[in-house]
Amino acid sequence: MCNIYDMSYSNSREGTIGMAEVKAVKILDTTLRDGEQTPGVSLTPEQKLMIAKQLDVLGVDIIEAGTAVISEGEQRAIKAIANEGLKAEISSFARLLKGDIDAGIKSDVDTINLVAPVSDNHIKKKLKMDRETLKARTIEMVEYVKEHGLKVEISSEDASRADMAFLKSFFSDLAPIVDRLCFCDTVGVLYPERTRELFQSLCVVSTPVSVHCHNDFGLGTANTITAILAGAKVAHVTVNGLGERAGNASLEEVVTSLELLYGIKTAIAKEKMYETSRLVRQLTKMPIAPNKPLMGDNAFTHESGMHVHGTMADTSLYEPIDPTIIGRKRRFAFGKHTGRASVRMALEEMGISADEDQTLKILTKVKELGDKGKLVTDSDFQAIVEDVLSIEKEEKIKLVDLSVVCGKRVYPTASIRLEIDGEDVVEAGVGVGPVDAAINALRKALSGREMNDIRLEEYHVDAITGGTDALVNVIVKISRGDKTITASGVSEDIVIASLYALLNGVNRLYR
Repeated sequence: MCNIYDMSYSNSREGTIGMAEVKAVKILDTTLRDGEQTPGVSLTPEQKLMIAKQLDVLGVDIIEAGTAVISEGEQRAIKAIANEGLKAEISSFARLLKGDIDAGIKSDVDTINLVAPVSDNHIKKKLKMDRETLKARTIEMVEYVKEHGLKVEISSEDASRADMAFLKSFFSDLAPIVDRLCFCDTVGVLYPERTRELFQSLCVVSTPVSVHCHNDFGLGTANTITAILAGAKVAHVTVNGLGERAGNASLEEVVTSLELLYGIKTAIAKEKMYETSRLVRQLTKMPIAPNKPLMGDNAFTHESGMHVHGTMADTSLYEPIDPTIIGRKRRFAFGKHTGRASVRMALEEMGISADEDQTLKILTKVKELGDKGKLVTDSDFQAIVEDVLSIEKEEKIKLVDLSVVCGKRVYPTASIRLEIDGEDVVEAGVGVGPVDAAINALRKALSGREMNDIRLEEYHVDAITGGTDALVNVIVKISRGDKTITASGVSEDIVIASLYALLNGVNRLYR
């Protein structure tokens, strides 16, 4: 067992689910196939290749790159991934159809993942077959793939609602001729006790058994881990838990739990997890909840004065693991729960000295903002400090003028005039909308200067008041190197509010 921060875990689980026998597990990532089936997500071939390369750096054993038959672009993407020289095994998803298989073969993949529906509802209503016909068809397609020298994984669709006797015979008949057998909880109806029972019964074949869980009841991670402990050798996961409906088992949660709670090794470089999560978020444009385990913004963020004080004394008091293990850093937020310890620490990081009376005044102002229901950003905190300590700071960058043109038949264009260290700078930019155009103009204005390495991590808009003339509050998270800051901007004009937020953040980063 692996003890984190000297915490002790009961070994009673080992005797009941065979945990002691589990040495290592392989990770199959299906972000580029099942993850891309998330409503609203569509990746270009270039974006899919970027993610595949990052997954390879992360240490994923098998990358399911997509379903080659669905389009020419998909086939091109899969072929590019397969020919990139990655260490990972590359797989293409296919139905029990030669056309699907041929598309995968043409894409130069290592493996064909054949989906075979195994529940009676799927067999009868979707395929309009009987069980024996399905089994014969599956064997025929496996042999066809093998004739072309590729590996085969069988994904038993809707296995959690299949007849158990049939599923066992299905696995037994296919085990000698395939490379992996996957149990798919297609609609996420498994629960850990049932998962253990099923996998202990199925993992008696010599062929490695995989587990593919969906998260409809929030049990995707728990069921995946239970299956591994009961004998499964490969876990199907997605980055950030992407996938249809409620998504799939999360790579980050499964790997971190297996390694740090159960002592089961994977080939994943855990310190690369956060950068992988961020890349997938950026390219899929799918945000994750702030309170999402491990990868959410709040996972290692502390606001409560009691928690901050405890964390400063010993980080293990209020953190289950050291955030650097998964490529993260702890962060201290400001709000009505903030205590003096947070203020003192923040001032120390800023290189500013304050006596007890000044510290109390800063804390009081922070709490006043929090009591009004306002998010206290890093730039708000710095502004409070400068006000209380009478620190006069000249803004490095000032917005002098902005003009935006957009319309039904007009490409959104923005021209911006800034004063940067006293120098007049004028630039223009285009974008998919007026805000995007204005931000692109700002990027061009900063290009070639010391401020050009800033990354916009997150962008969020709230209407403060109702109506079409509502005040808009834009909150951004921007970073430079390993430093991240939050900032906000308020205006009746969303474009102006967006630029105020960005400039507030940029100016604070360079103080």
